[in-house]
Amino acid sequence: MSSHKRNVYLKTIPIPEAVEKARTALDRDMLIRSVFVPVHEAAGRVLSEAVFARFSSPTFHSAAMDGYAVNAKTTFGAREGSPFELIEDRDCFAVNTGNPLPDGCDAVIMIENVTRAGDNAIAIEAPAFPWQHVRRIGEDIVATELLFPQNHRISPYDIGALLSAGIWDVYVWEPVRIAIIPTGDEVLDFTKRPTPKAGQVVESNSQVLAALARQHGCEVRRIPPVADKPEELQNAVRDCLASDAHIVIICAGSSAGSKDFTRSTMEAFGEVLVHGISAMPGKPSLLGVCKGKLVAGAPGYPVSAVVCFEELLAPLICWLGRQDHQARKTVPVELTRKAPSKLGVEEFLRLSVGKVDDKYVATPLARGAGCITSVSKAQALTRIPVQSEGLEQGGTVPAELMVPEAELDNILVCVGSHDNTLDILADELMGFTPPIRLTSSHVGSMGGILAIKSGSCHFAGAHLFDPDTGDYNFPFLQRYLPDAEITLVNLAIRHQGFIVPKGNPKGIRSIHDLADGSIRFLNRQRGAGTRILFDHHLRDAEINPTQVAGYDKEEFTHMAVAVNVLTGAADTGLGIYAAARALGLDFVPLARERYDLIIPNRFMDTAGAQAVMRLLASPTFHARIEALGGYETTLTGRTMQPGTGLGD
Repeated sequence: MSSHKRNVYLKTIPIPEAVEKARTALDRDMLIRSVFVPVHEAAGRVLSEAVFARFSSPTFHSAAMDGYAVNAKTTFGAREGSPFELIEDRDCFAVNTGNPLPDGCDAVIMIENVTRAGDNAIAIEAPAFPWQHVRRIGEDIVATELLFPQNHRISPYDIGALLSAGIWDVYVWEPVRIAIIPTGDEVLDFTKRPTPKAGQVVESNSQVLAALARQHGCEVRRIPPVADKPEELQNAVRDCLASDAHIVIICAGSSAGSKDFTRSTMEAFGEVLVHGISAMPGKPSLLGVCKGKLVAGAPGYPVSAVVCFEELLAPLICWLGRQDHQARKTVPVELTRKAPSKLGVEEFLRLSVGKVDDKYVATPLARGAGCITSVSKAQALTRIPVQSEGLEQGGTVPAELMVPEAELDNILVCVGSHDNTLDILADELMGFTPPIRLTSSHVGSMGGILAIKSGSCHFAGAHLFDPDTGDYNFPFLQRYLPDAEITLVNLAIRHQGFIVPKGNPKGIRSIHDLADGSIRFLNRQRGAGTRILFDHHLRDAEINPTQVAGYDKEEFTHMAVAVNVLTGAADTGLGIYAAARALGLDFVPLARERYDLIIPNRFMDTAGAQAVMRLLASPTFHARIEALGGYETTLTGRTMQPGTGLGD
């Protein structure tokens, strides 16, 4: 059986042009119809025609206060110090808030401003004026006036106005209905709670897109995953086009692979308008019109699928449903790390953001199109322009907030060395009231010190060993931050060593085993404390780095090193015991080291730093650290001094 031919991309186009192509090709008035719904069920819906009031509100003159209704002109003789008497049920009438005014009355005197003057009389010392404390007919709504124009989105408060005006039903645009078709031989139906094998993935894109669509008021239906067979995909699309769906989204199969059938399927039922946008991630996105309906091909990588939805489909959904497409709030952020980019495409870069002093600082998150956590961990995104080669560390760029701005005030920014205990710290901080979110950027211990120097974080994690003094971190702080007012607090003592596959098939026992170049080693990035530790042991063993195969290959975290060993991409790498244990790998010990938090003194009295200090003093927190394996908590929570070493 011959393989299916590969697709050929049309010329990629800018995102606004792609959206406009779809708008021009769709007949919105024919696609989205007006429907009649009860007012009490209409919140969030968009009016398809104007609404005019049937009743006034209130429909009668009513008392706005508890007291006595009067004709104001009969009270003009009242003066302070000279009480004026009114006879009940003749000159004045007792009323409660909301009661209709008795005939002939045009004012209400508050109950607090009257005194008794006998069994059936009251006394006042100030005159009333006309319409005092009275809600007049139509004060809020006047019958026949315009309540809401067409294409107004009905809020919960609007429900009260509509019912008060005697409106029981309204015409609204029907919700945009979407059918989502996941595709691929490798995807497993999440509803069956499967365990993926090599080459398989749990299908999740449909649910991310469905949740995003529901935020825009859409009704969503998901089709069970369809295999990479043209006839099966065509059958699924045919059924969806015959249904009441306005939009059909095909997940995956939009690129140029031999099993990518989205484009050919769209062409079988209609016209392809767009195949390829000038964006990264999201480039392979497809838009077409089939039988009058919008059909989209969302790329298979999750972040690309999100870009396809947010940049192409969300504006089109809002346009179809007559809603405003709300732009995210934009704030200036200072980058903690350089972000190179390719010319010719607009890149969407997710950011972890927090407020440090009076500025927002942002750390670029993982940029792979398959890294859904780069979206779930992000507080903002920035757009790298088409003609830019990237963003510089320390530069200020506009960032679109993905969370409320107030949430950034409760974010602690940690920059520096990676450690698994930071995950426990982050979890515990979220248990505070209000919750405190920890964002950590893994740029190595030296990167953390430089972030402290530039004022780009609240604290940094470091484990820099100085062989000349046998001490940790202080010699480096004295060299790079000699005048800084900082406090060092120990997080844990941890065990570093060689992470190796289960059973240690290469028989690695010491650093000397790396000297002949037969072991594929995976290093940490320059400036990382783990790399500095490794270089120290190489010097002690009189091994030249050029003798180590893979010395120039770098990763940014202990878990990344462990994953590479697990998958066979490397034979070993230096890392912490907890990372090896987490993935069921073996471990060859090399050294114990001290991992400290470097906290500028100006932050020590803040709520975030105080929460961290309370946790570091907690026996429960100590127990969670020790449960990871390869950690000691004998110094945890203690303020470090020069010469403390490992406290032995």
